[in-house]
Amino acid sequence: MAMLRRAFCASRRLGASFSASRCSSGYYHIPKFENEPILDFAPNSPEREAVMEEYERLMSTQPVEIPCIVDGKERKTGDIREQPSPFDPCIPVSTFHYANKEILEDAIKSSLKARHEWDLVPFEHKAAIFMKAADLIATRYRAQILASTMAGQGKNILQAEIDAACELIDFYRFAVMYAKDLYEVQPMHNSPCTWNRTVYRGLEGFVAAICPFNFTAIGGNLAGTPALMGNTVLWKPSDNAVHSNFLVFNILREAGLPDGVINFVPSDGPLFGDTVTDSPDLAAINFTGSSRTFKHLWRQVGEKIDNYKTYPRLIGECGGKNFHLLHLTADVDNAVHGTIKSAFEYAGQKCSACSRAYIPASLWPEFKEKLLEEQSKLKVGKPRDLENIYSTVINQEAKTRMKKAFMIAERDDELAVLAGGLWHDEDEAGDGDVFEPTIIQTSNPNHEYMTKEFFGPLLTIYVYDDAKTSWTEVIDLVNTTSAYGLTGAVFARDRNAVEEACRGLRQAAGNFYINDKSTGSVVGQQPFGGARGSGTNDKAGAASYLMKWVSPQSVKETFIPNAPLSHPSMLPN
Repeated sequence: MAMLRRAFCASRRLGASFSASRCSSGYYHIPKFENEPILDFAPNSPEREAVMEEYERLMSTQPVEIPCIVDGKERKTGDIREQPSPFDPCIPVSTFHYANKEILEDAIKSSLKARHEWDLVPFEHKAAIFMKAADLIATRYRAQILASTMAGQGKNILQAEIDAACELIDFYRFAVMYAKDLYEVQPMHNSPCTWNRTVYRGLEGFVAAICPFNFTAIGGNLAGTPALMGNTVLWKPSDNAVHSNFLVFNILREAGLPDGVINFVPSDGPLFGDTVTDSPDLAAINFTGSSRTFKHLWRQVGEKIDNYKTYPRLIGECGGKNFHLLHLTADVDNAVHGTIKSAFEYAGQKCSACSRAYIPASLWPEFKEKLLEEQSKLKVGKPRDLENIYSTVINQEAKTRMKKAFMIAERDDELAVLAGGLWHDEDEAGDGDVFEPTIIQTSNPNHEYMTKEFFGPLLTIYVYDDAKTSWTEVIDLVNTTSAYGLTGAVFARDRNAVEEACRGLRQAAGNFYINDKSTGSVVGQQPFGGARGSGTNDKAGAASYLMKWVSPQSVKETFIPNAPLSHPSMLPN
C-alpha cells in the first residue's frame, strides 16, 4: 500500500500506526450520482466503432496470458487453462494459471497482512479509489471491457453495455454513496457528559468472492464492495469470465487499490472452496452461482464451525425458475414483448430470465400468434453481427445440457415444441453451436420443464383454463411449483388481480414486476436478489447490502469520572 502510506505520511512498515493522519481534516460530501446512461451504439457512432474495433482486435490476436496476482505479484503455476470464446471455441480469449493450494494459502496470508491497515484507511480515500475506477470504466476502458464481455462471455454489444459498463459503474458509485450514508447512522441520544458513536469496522478475517460467468459487473461487485467497506478479498473468477474480471481487477489497481486488498486467484472450484473453508480466518463468502454449489459451501462451513475465529457470513445469489403470469385482463402486446426479452436476451443466461409462463386460455390464441411472430424475428449468431440477440450458451457443458433438453422435448408427450428446438454450428466446424430461441407448451403444470432451471434459451408455457380455474388457484400454482424465489412478473389491468397476485406471490420472487418483464434490475432502483432456493436475498445494489461487510462497534466515551458504587436503592430504611 505504498502510495496510500506515503499519502498519509506514515511508516512504510505494514501495520504501522497512522494516528497522526487518520482523522480527516474536514467533512466531505460525496458527489450525488445517477445511474450511468446506456449508450445506444447507433450506426457510425464513435462508441460503436470503438467497441467493434476492440472486439475484432481481441478475436484476432493471441490470447492474453493471465497469472494469479497475490500481494501485487504475479504467480504462475504452469497449470494453464483456456477461456475459449463461447461462439468460437477454437479461439481462446485468454489463458490463465490455475492457483494451487500453496498460492491460495499465500493469498489468504496476504489478505490477513493487509486487512488491518486497509480497514483503517480513511473512508474518503477508499471512496476515491472506487469512484476513479468507475470513471475509468465509463471512459478509457469502456470499449475494452465491452469487447471482453462480448468475446469472452458471448454477449451482444447492448447486453455487454448494460452489464460490464453501466451496472458495474453503478455498483461502485452507489456503494460509495450508500457507505457515506451508513457511516452517518449514529446514536441519536447521549446521556449527560457522554458521547456515543458507532464505528463500522471491516470484518475480522478475509472474504472469499466466488464469481459467475454471466455478469462482469457481478464479479466486480462481489470483490469490490466488501473491499470498499474495509475488507480484504480473494477473488475467484469464473473460468468463463477470467478475461473481463482480470480487466476489472487491473482497473481497480490503476485507480489506486493497494496490493493485497484483493488477490486475484483463478482456481479449481472444489480446491478453492476447501481451502477457504479450512481457514480459521474465513470471515465471509460472497457467492453467485448454482444452488447446489452454495449449499455445498454452506455445509462445509457448518461442519467446520468450531474452527473459525468468528461466525462466517454466507451471502449467496443462486438461480431461479422465473415466471410471467398473465391475467385475463393483461395487455397482450406488452406481455409478449416483455416475455420475448426476458426469456431470450443473452440466451436466457440471466439469473432473472423468464423460463416459465402461465397464460389464460381466453388469451392464448392471440398471445401465441404474437409470441411466435416475435420469436421468428429473432436472429442469433456471433456478436460481430449487431442484429443478433445472442450468440450461444457459455460452454460445452451448457451446450450439452441444452441439446439434451431439446431432444427430450421432442419425445415427451406432455411437451409440444412450438418454435425453435434446434441447434446448428454457425461455421460448420468446431463446437460453436447456436441454439434457436425455443418455446415449448406443456399440458402438465408440474412438469420438470416448469420447475428445473436450464439456464438457456428455453421458455415453457402452461395454458390454464381461466373459465374453470380461479385466479387464486393459478397464483397458488405459480407460488408452489418451483423451489426458487428469484424474479417474477404479473401482467394485468385489473387492480384487484394485481393486488391479489402481490399477496399470493409475496414469497415467490425477491424481485417482483407488475406489467413489466422479470429481467433488467437497476442498481439503486430494483436491488437484486431472491430467497428460497435462489439465495440469501441480501440485495446487491442496495444500501442494506453494505451492512453485510461491516462489524459495528458501539463506543461510549464518558467525560467525567465515575462516582463510587452507591445508589439510593441500596440504602437501608
